[in-house]
Amino acid sequence: MNGANLKPSVGAAAEWVAGLHDWVENVLPGDRFGDWSAKLVVVVATAAVACLAHFVTLRLTLAIIRKMAARTRTQWDDRLVERRVFDRLAWLVPAVIVYLAAPVFAEPFISGLAVDEALMKLTTAWMVLVVIGALSGMLNAVADIYDTLDRKKANPISGFIGGFKLVLWVVGMILVIAAITGRDPSGLVAGIGALTAVLMLVFKDSILGLVASIQIFVNDLVRVGDWIEMPVHGVDGDVISVTLTTIKVQNWDRTISTVPSYCVISESFRNWRGMQESDGRRLKRSIAIDVNSVQFCSREQIERFRRVSLLRDYIAAKQVEVEAYNKEYGVDTSELINGRRLTNLGTFRAYLVEYLRRHPGINEDMTLMVRQLPPSAEGLPIEIYVFSLDKQWENYEALQADIFDHVLSVVGEFDLRVFQGPTGLVMAGISGRAAA
Repeated sequence: MNGANLKPSVGAAAEWVAGLHDWVENVLPGDRFGDWSAKLVVVVATAAVACLAHFVTLRLTLAIIRKMAARTRTQWDDRLVERRVFDRLAWLVPAVIVYLAAPVFAEPFISGLAVDEALMKLTTAWMVLVVIGALSGMLNAVADIYDTLDRKKANPISGFIGGFKLVLWVVGMILVIAAITGRDPSGLVAGIGALTAVLMLVFKDSILGLVASIQIFVNDLVRVGDWIEMPVHGVDGDVISVTLTTIKVQNWDRTISTVPSYCVISESFRNWRGMQESDGRRLKRSIAIDVNSVQFCSREQIERFRRVSLLRDYIAAKQVEVEAYNKEYGVDTSELINGRRLTNLGTFRAYLVEYLRRHPGINEDMTLMVRQLPPSAEGLPIEIYVFSLDKQWENYEALQADIFDHVLSVVGEFDLRVFQGPTGLVMAGISGRAAA
């Protein structure tokens, strides 16, 4: 940038300021005293005009803009006002005035110093910073508008906004340096190219975060409000912000955890959004049955089970099925091992299925199953696999507890026992009987 090419034509304003300088110099006594006094008056007058113009812009123009924004139905202008975009642009007014008044400070204003060129370079850098700040505020306004969208459909763009602002400020700093030094910006960019390795090291997290933000947005991996789990980082809670470099999560113990954005794409994590958006939350829990309590149902047990309202249809249908099978194959039913018979465990599972189907808190349109798991040294697990209608954590836990309260209470009615390892009290009793 050549300083000579930057000098604007100020016309009448420059002539007026020059006249002011000459008038003050003639009025005040002494050549040297009058010259410096005139220069001081010119400086003060220029600063006063710039400050007055800035004050008028803030008090009048911006006040009108704010009132107009408040009356419109759109949110864009309101967000721009909230992010102080117009307030930042107001600083262009004093900068332009100083820039236009710069030729007044040319030689012989201060001997040996090109004040006009220095002022124009500084005000040019000033205007670049003001524009960059306004554009940064506009990007923040864009993010605010985007945040008002439906969270279920909106992906986080905070990472994109952060990346754009980073690039914007880097370009702005290059232009500021070019304006102050008077050099071509392309030459500065070429010089910075030699420092690429150092810059990549310094901005490593920002670069990784920018790439991660793009993948998070495109693949819809994480949104604000999602419940995520990352056990490696001790994260288990709701996402409250997604920025260029970090993801902030409020854990269920109300603590705040932050993890780098690139960890989402480089490590495994669990996102519970699918459950939150589905028609139910899975309930999967089992109880262990003592295998020694499993047996064929006797006639007395069958008659007792028949009186249970939830089992009446099951017992009637199952008896017809069993009798038809045994009759078809000529089974000798005098021995328990022959043919097919009802068991207390199978009847218990049928009872649980019917109980869950009629439970108001269970979604019948989703998977509903009571199944056996492989037996182990801890007994025979009977697992309940259903989905609750209420996905709220507190209500979900209350429903789960309510169901298993009932299961544990009713299991004895089927002559079954829940497996439980011997406690210290039981072992003490066995030891006492052995000693006796």
